[in-house]
Amino acid sequence: MASSGQPPEGEVRQRATGGVPAKQSPGSPARNKLLAEHIAKVKAATEVSESEPDDRLMYNEDSDGAGAIEHLTKGLPQASDNVMGALDSALSSLPPKWRNWVVRFIFTCAMIGSFVMVVRQGPSWLMMGVFAIQFKCFHEIITIGLAVYRLYDLPWFRALSWYFLFTSNYFFFGESLIDYWSILLRKEQFLHFLIAYHRLISFALYVLGFVWFVLSLKKGYYMRQFSLFAWSHVTLLLIVSQSYLIIQNIFQGLVWFLVPVAMIICCDIMSYVFGFFFGKTPLIKLSPKKTWEGFIGGAFSTVIFGLLLSFILMKYPFFVCPVDEYVEANTECTIPSSFQIREFALPRPISFIFKLLKKEPTINLYPFLGHTLVMALFASILGPFGGFFASGFKRAFKIKDFGDVIPGHGGLMDRFDCQLLMGTFVNVYIHTFIRIPNPAKLVQQIMWLSPDEQIEVYQSLFDKLVRNGLLAENGTILSLAA
Repeated sequence: MASSGQPPEGEVRQRATGGVPAKQSPGSPARNKLLAEHIAKVKAATEVSESEPDDRLMYNEDSDGAGAIEHLTKGLPQASDNVMGALDSALSSLPPKWRNWVVRFIFTCAMIGSFVMVVRQGPSWLMMGVFAIQFKCFHEIITIGLAVYRLYDLPWFRALSWYFLFTSNYFFFGESLIDYWSILLRKEQFLHFLIAYHRLISFALYVLGFVWFVLSLKKGYYMRQFSLFAWSHVTLLLIVSQSYLIIQNIFQGLVWFLVPVAMIICCDIMSYVFGFFFGKTPLIKLSPKKTWEGFIGGAFSTVIFGLLLSFILMKYPFFVCPVDEYVEANTECTIPSSFQIREFALPRPISFIFKLLKKEPTINLYPFLGHTLVMALFASILGPFGGFFASGFKRAFKIKDFGDVIPGHGGLMDRFDCQLLMGTFVNVYIHTFIRIPNPAKLVQQIMWLSPDEQIEVYQSLFDKLVRNGLLAENGTILSLAA
């Protein structure tokens, strides 16, 4: 009888033959055939594993796959409540729950204070802030990809991800930022050649990166490299395209950037506060700490806060004027109609009540307050789903946070996941209901034409204005009515 610590002799022989049963006689044809087939299979599998070791990254959603991913991502930086210096010692006696609350409160105030300081510096600083946040968010997501696909030993491939970030930024921001700086510097032909050949240059840059990627493919890393290539492009779609839309919102007027951002911040803070003190009912399994009490409390707080903030900011041309107009005229810029009080007819049955009281069934309101109400409802009801999406992403890769740059909060992506969705909605809303042609932009585009084309545009516009009765033949303005 075999001892308890050793396998039976037959099993040892079976393992030695790589799983071939040892019951056949050594010289039997059946056994020799079976052994030859097995050796061929093992050899083929060994060749594949040596040439394509990255096939082992194709994990399933089972315990083994989850454990493998958790092992790969366990070295990523995660948020903690540890702060350096005397503050850490002062908070050491608090329970973990309250310590986290205090740390989050302190750094929330610090972030809001920093944000206010940047806003006071004007749109240029805000744009630089958006770019800085974009770079850090991209870094956090790409770092996760590098850990999961184990490509830290291919430094040039990491550089390729950042090259595609530069290329994408040039494609999205090249024209708009050159336009902005030409107005800021009062140079009509500022870097005009970059605008004239913008798409060609963008395509050439991308093709260069594409060729670089193909040449960087390395035997044994194909699956990982193509996976991270797709990972990088999806990240660019989420980060760069949406940050582009956010900066376009800034061009429409700082209020279109500040109010949505502030409402998301308010919703995030108040949802946490209401959930911390009153939360009992779980909201969604993706984010176990979210509660219905926090969700509802954050929604009401966001609507009230958004209306109050909008009412205050509307009174300052610095916030409501489009950026290019404010740069040229400062406080003398034309206030857009959305920020001018207008008379609205009340719908039935409210109008019927006003008629019974012998009052005009109308009300005077700022149109932007109605827009604020729509944005507040989106920020409080649909905006949190950006956070739920990020929570699902983190759970898929067995991590708690995207990074540890902000104590108590995590990475920048942890704080700006909802902002990206909100910025996209605001841009769509502006283009659908608000945006009107910009005269300064049209004039600038005309000035990029050749002198003959400029004269042709002028003559065509002059003839149309004369036919419409707005100008006399001698150029005198007859009427300002449309």
